[in-house]
Order: sequence, then C-alpha cells, then structure tokens
Amino acid sequence: MNPPRIAELLLEWYREGHRDLPWRRQRDPYRIWLSEVMLQQTRAQTVIPYYERFLERFPTVEALAAAAEPDVLAAWSGLGYYDRARSLRRAAQKIIAAGGFPNEYEAIRALPGVGDYTAAAIASIAFGLPHAVMDGNVLRVMARVQNDPADIGLARTRQRFREAVGKWLDPRSPGVFNQAMMELGATVCLPRNPLCLLCPLSTACRAFAEGTVEQLPVKLRRTEPVEIESLLLVVRQGERVLLRQREADARRMAGFWELPAPEQLPRARVGRRLGRFRHTITHHHYTFAVAEASAPAARPPFRWFAPADLGNIPLSTTARKALRIAGVLKS
Repeated sequence: MNPPRIAELLLEWYREGHRDLPWRRQRDPYRIWLSEVMLQQTRAQTVIPYYERFLERFPTVEALAAAAEPDVLAAWSGLGYYDRARSLRRAAQKIIAAGGFPNEYEAIRALPGVGDYTAAAIASIAFGLPHAVMDGNVLRVMARVQNDPADIGLARTRQRFREAVGKWLDPRSPGVFNQAMMELGATVCLPRNPLCLLCPLSTACRAFAEGTVEQLPVKLRRTEPVEIESLLLVVRQGERVLLRQREADARRMAGFWELPAPEQLPRARVGRRLGRFRHTITHHHYTFAVAEASAPAARPPFRWFAPADLGNIPLSTTARKALRIAGVLKS
C-alpha cells in the first residue's frame, strides 16, 4: 500500500474518534511543549491532573520563566524525572530572552531538554511544519506494518524507520498525522495483545498478514533489572511529619524533601510497619517498606512539616507514596 493511502486511512480513523486530551484542544506551543515533556516516561491519564495544575500555577511561558526553581519543582512533584522540570524553566527563560517561542524546528530543537521527538511534535502540531515524530509507539507501528525484525535499539534502525514514516507523513496535516500515529500506538497497536481487528492499517500491515505481530518490535539490548529493598520512616510530632532535604550536591533530586531512612536517623526507634510499595527508575526496581518511628529533635537537613504545607514544597515521589500509605496525604 502506498504512503498516501496509509496516511489517508490513519487520518480518517483519527478524525472519527480519539481520546479527548486537554493539550489537543488548541495549538498553543507552550501548552503543547509542556504536555510533550510531561508525557515522556509517563502515561497520558497520569499526566492530565499534573498538566492542569501546572498551568493553573504557570499559565504562560512568561510565568514559568519568572518562577523560582523550588516552585517549579513543587508543581512538578510526583511526576518524577525532575530534570525535565529544570530544563523547562531554563528553556522558558531562553524563549523570553529571544522574544518569543521559536517557530522553526532547529530553533525548537536547540531549547534545553528538547530532543528530536519533542521538537517534531511541537513543530508539527503548533506550527504545521512537516516533521514526523518517532517515539516508542511509532517505532512499534512501523516495525509491525513493515514486518521488520531489525533491532529498534540500534540508531540505524530508528533512522530507517524515521525516513519511512517521513514518507507516510501528510504534509497538509502533519500535526494531526503525528497525533494519529501516537494515538494508534497508545490505544490499538499495543505492546501486548494489540487490537489488530480494530486497526485502520490492518490491510497494510505485513506483520498482521504473516502472523508475526506479537514478535515485533525487536529490541535485543536489555539491561538486567536491579532489585533494591529499603525502609522509609514516618516520624510524627503531633500532626507534623519529619522530612529530610537532599544535599545540594546530590544529582537530579537536589533540594527535594524525602522521608528519612534508618541510616539517616541512627537514633530512631522503628515501630510498626504500615505498608509497602514498588517504585521503578529505569532498570532499578525498588521495594520500599514504610514504618512508624520516633526520633529525638532533629537539626538541618531535617525539618518538621504540617500536612497542609506539603503541597508547597518539592516532595520526592517516594515520600509522596509513603505518606499516602501513612495517611498523611490523601490518595
């Protein structure tokens, strides 16, 4: 099937019905950029409330550029991968210094924290520029439609797929086409149990014809997971809870507040266990146990916080999860 016909089928399917996501309701480059950064490593339904709260606090790129870093991190708290938030703020400052949001691909790509995928998404959706996006969802669609068993972990495979999807791209509606490709991968061409009978590209899909859908895409390089167990302590003083601020020289999470571990409070007396939760960062799989504890008066980097104040500080994701288990934060 030729590329224009593939684009036609995809666009027709997308226009007949797709998820109503808040960032799809306009073409404001700031809001599209924010959504694309938040969606990195995070599912759309998880992102929506963070996206809406972030925009309430920083409704424009000017507001974000003028914000203090701790305020931005506090608004981002819970999404993880906090370098994304720091890069957003730095990029906002560059945008304001340049006099406005760039409207060309290369200038967008040059912003801090913006890679090929994000630049293509902003350029196509906000400005109608013919740049195809390439993320995990699109790689999966491409591998299956072409029945291509090449390793998608290799740069040369991704480049070949990028060139192929560039031929599919409808230059008249590049933003809609890119969103349709991402929507197809996110809702139909799923990693497991894909909904092939509902797919608009099933007649063009070679993997569907050959019965190899479940074996694609191929990614040969895998890092073995590392399992780590740890204990977090919930120390209370009345309604207040004790938190520890990460050191200024700590990577990535510097300045964030977290619950202490026993080795950080050697004089603490550990009480009953409250629960457990899992937390994953790349290939590191953590299992955190949460326990009540008592401890003597603490000095910096420790500090007592009332529950009402926790929404105003950059709180680590693990602390947020543990405090929900302890009943300090609502789910």
